Amino acid sequence: MGLGPLALAGLTDPRLFAQTSPTAPRMPHFAAKAKRVIYLFMAGGPSQLELFDWKPKLAAMHGQAIPDSYLQGKRFAFMDSSFKDRSKLLGAKRSFKQHGRCGTWVSDLFPHIAGIVDEITLLKTCRTNLFNHAPAKLFMNTGTGFFGRPSMGAWVAYGIGSESQNLPAFVVLQSGPRGPRGGGVNWGSGFLPTTFQGVPLSGRGDPILNLATPAGIPQTTQRESIDAIRQLNLKRLADTGDPEIATRIASYEMAFKMQSSAPELIDLSGESKATLDLYGAKPGQASFANNCLLARRLVERGTRFVQLYHTSWDHHGGPGETLTKDLDTVTRDVDQGCAALILDLKARGLLDDTLVVWGGEFGRTPMGENRENPGRNHHIDAFSMWFAGGGTRRGAVVGETDEFGFGAIEDECHVHDLHATLLHLLGLDHEKLTFRFQGRQFRLTDVEGRVIKKLLA
Repeated sequence: MGLGPLALAGLTDPRLFAQTSPTAPRMPHFAAKAKRVIYLFMAGGPSQLELFDWKPKLAAMHGQAIPDSYLQGKRFAFMDSSFKDRSKLLGAKRSFKQHGRCGTWVSDLFPHIAGIVDEITLLKTCRTNLFNHAPAKLFMNTGTGFFGRPSMGAWVAYGIGSESQNLPAFVVLQSGPRGPRGGGVNWGSGFLPTTFQGVPLSGRGDPILNLATPAGIPQTTQRESIDAIRQLNLKRLADTGDPEIATRIASYEMAFKMQSSAPELIDLSGESKATLDLYGAKPGQASFANNCLLARRLVERGTRFVQLYHTSWDHHGGPGETLTKDLDTVTRDVDQGCAALILDLKARGLLDDTLVVWGGEFGRTPMGENRENPGRNHHIDAFSMWFAGGGTRRGAVVGETDEFGFGAIEDECHVHDLHATLLHLLGLDHEKLTFRFQGRQFRLTDVEGRVIKKLLA
């Protein structure tokens, strides 16, 4: 049924239009391992060398110049501070130990995550194309450094819809001292209908600004107003066939439903003390821990893609960016919440079909920067991410880097490969999930991407 006949049918039978909502659940291309995604995005570029990629040779050669062969043809974000007086290797001054039955190496900065390594797959050889924050975040989230492309959460919502009728298919939660560089383009819908874009929610106060009904307006009056607007939009849809009008109708309906569902979502008073203590969550306070608990509540209610952004992971060595005090702070912010989310999902029987992803837009160099304190530059050739649930292997390490952690020597994985694998776990073929725009078929993985078989259970 085309949009015109659909709109005319909707004028006489509103239930028909409701059943064909743009975010209604859709069948994937093949049987899926995961039904939903929680993406823990560490904005700023976590240093894999202080967290997961233990390099004894790097520590032993601390202060020595890195061999020239590593740097030939390479570019970095801050060339002057990285290459003044020739770049020197910077050994990690953190204690690393093997944890779990799998024996995965984790530093002392992540004691809680170290306790769940038997549930995760650590991928040590991620690679990206862009070395400045905003473009690199855009690349990690949309598969390109160009503006106007859909984010991965939007692609997922477009591909398989949502299981929730009262909450958005794609929700964004933020924590840390500021928002991520690049802002809303990281969770935008690009050329896809805007109903698929990420909806930022606040964990305290009004979940969404301007969502609450104005004082003195009864719900019946508001319902009548929305119905009247809906009828006008349906008539316009019948005349023009513009799919954005269908999106507008769906947005009005979702906003009306969220006036009750969103406040209930962020009300943590019904959670047990044991659960709050597990996360380190405090009701009414904005924090990464609270957002992890909200992520679990969202996927329980059918939201398809939840993305948490936590800043600031930029550690060049300047004020607020040290590899000592400031790295201690940001890792402490997220460690307990990340581990609690995995344990809570597992206890509730949700981990097997919920894919949890952890990582940033790039990593950090094995060479130090010439700044006030020891720090590391942006690095695109090798960085670490981890995955849990949703059809991924438990207690595994995929990929290996060289003795300095500069680049992959085994199982290199590009961002396009990450995207292809994420879609595969959701039952989507990354080459078939396309949208025609400006005369060509676009997809999240552009013209590249391969599924990382070693990541799969």
